[in-house]
Amino acid sequence: MRTTPYFENSVRKRRSYLKEEWIDFVITHPEVTEIQNDERIRHWAYIEELGKYLRVITLDDGESVLNAFPDRDFRKKQL
Repeated sequence: MRTTPYFENSVRKRRSYLKEEWIDFVITHPEVTEIQNDERIRHWAYIEELGKYLRVITLDDGESVLNAFPDRDFRKKQL
């Protein structure tokens, strides 16, 4: 899994419970993807072990992880 310095230095420290296998799963098996205005890509998938949808944001290459977090509002969103 490729990551950005921001992910390594900030996200991983704040959300140390996130597992790489979850992030990989979201990127490879997203239920929904969305391209942001800045060309970054949002990926969502439900993680059973977490009990929530995980949102993973990658750079425009679709592989380099910038951010990842449980998205408790996912079901409310109209994508």
